[in-house]
Amino acid sequence: MVKRYLVFLFVVGLVTGCSQPEAKADVSNSSNSGEAQQAALEEVEDKADTAAAKLASLQISSEELETRLELPDVIERVMPSVVGITTERTIRQRSSGGFGSPFGDHPFFRDFGPFGPQQQPQPQNRTQQNVGSGVIVDAAGIVITNNHVIERADSILVNMSDGRELEAEVEGTDPESDIAVLRIVDAPDDLEALDFGDSDILRLGESVIAIGNPFGLSGTVTMGIISAKGRAGVGILDYENFIQTDAAINPGNSGGALINLDGELIGINTAIMTRSGGYQGVGFAIPSNMAEMVMTGLLEDGRVARGWLGVVIQQLTPELAQGLELDDGLEGVVVSDVQPGSPAEDIGLSRGDVITHVDGRPVRSPQELRNTVGLRSPNTDIDLKYVRNGTSTEQTITLGSLEEGRAHMEGRPAPGIPEVATGIEGLQLQPLDQELRRELDIPRNLPDGVVVTGVDPRSEAAQLDLRPGDVILEVNRQSVSGVDEFNAAYDGERPRNLFLLYRDGSTIFMTR
Repeated sequence: MVKRYLVFLFVVGLVTGCSQPEAKADVSNSSNSGEAQQAALEEVEDKADTAAAKLASLQISSEELETRLELPDVIERVMPSVVGITTERTIRQRSSGGFGSPFGDHPFFRDFGPFGPQQQPQPQNRTQQNVGSGVIVDAAGIVITNNHVIERADSILVNMSDGRELEAEVEGTDPESDIAVLRIVDAPDDLEALDFGDSDILRLGESVIAIGNPFGLSGTVTMGIISAKGRAGVGILDYENFIQTDAAINPGNSGGALINLDGELIGINTAIMTRSGGYQGVGFAIPSNMAEMVMTGLLEDGRVARGWLGVVIQQLTPELAQGLELDDGLEGVVVSDVQPGSPAEDIGLSRGDVITHVDGRPVRSPQELRNTVGLRSPNTDIDLKYVRNGTSTEQTITLGSLEEGRAHMEGRPAPGIPEVATGIEGLQLQPLDQELRRELDIPRNLPDGVVVTGVDPRSEAAQLDLRPGDVILEVNRQSVSGVDEFNAAYDGERPRNLFLLYRDGSTIFMTR
């Protein structure tokens, strides 16, 4: 109230200060015509409008200032919901004490050293203790944290902000997203839960607060901004869609809360990018929408049911776009394989299609598509937009279950295939016959091709990046089922040749 009153006085001062010179001019020039007086009055009104605009600007700044002034109240309200987590794990190890027998491990001499009965090394236990953070998201005693915080723990204690230590049990874990859900044993009635916010509406530059227990220092609060969204390809988890922040996150913060200025949970602090082991300005948090989805699956079904599209995809690079003769500037991911019996096969997706959008949102990387599909439930409909032969098509597809598609992602080639020379120096190929199919465990529905049986690392063939066991299905969009067809389709004068390979259980495009 005092603040707004000061703002009001300041604006009144602006208006008064602006009008006083004109008032003096009016008094000293009383003989001026009515038109002059009217012009002076209009000038005063213009200055009043300017002052009002300044007032509006000051009111916005005032609201922002109010938010900052209310932060201590927000943090005080949130703090009881952020907990420390202490885990203990018993590690068994063998003692190095005792005498050794010169007769080795012979049963007769096993218990006798040179001076009588041998003191055998006895297993010893060592207790390993780890600390992390967690967030109470249900007053009934549900705590969400990182899987790596409680992984392989024998006992778990939840450390409340008021000093209480409560025993907890694992309700469910999802290592692929690094989310774990705990339940406090005999949860007290006074637990306070933190509400989930909507991580999808976050904006770059938005202020956020990280709360946790870095280095075991409970109740530590740091502040920063959102420096990036949808960060994937970090290489930490299978499903990565991180919020990146410069709020200080350190060891022990894992599993803690990232909140917005309204005190809502918008992320679970998970990892840092560092060369020193400590904070260096780049931290990662799992978005709250993703964490909530995983938590719900673990609590309701004991597992996370993820959607399945049934395609193998690659990044659309400029080189691959050139090989596929695609339009310049096209962004998306290339379908390099369609798995039999999959939802993708049901709607007619095929190799070479470029997926550009899902539900109207651009898809720019394989990880982005994988996250988008994997974070949807089976039997969910999505709108898929893709480009084929320069024509854009949009279809609705019903996702399957990832568990159903696991078997389609397995398969490894085996060595030991006879070598047949080709027209490329250092490359040996063999037509794919039934015997090789059985030996390599290649699916029956895979078209005929030629198998790479040898690559001389010192030859021209080494530059093609082909591996023994690869099955070449196409060269420059022409099917090849024999060495002669391969030699005819391969163009040594061409800047880049486009290969369609079967490798590690799926087909991929490659340009060399």
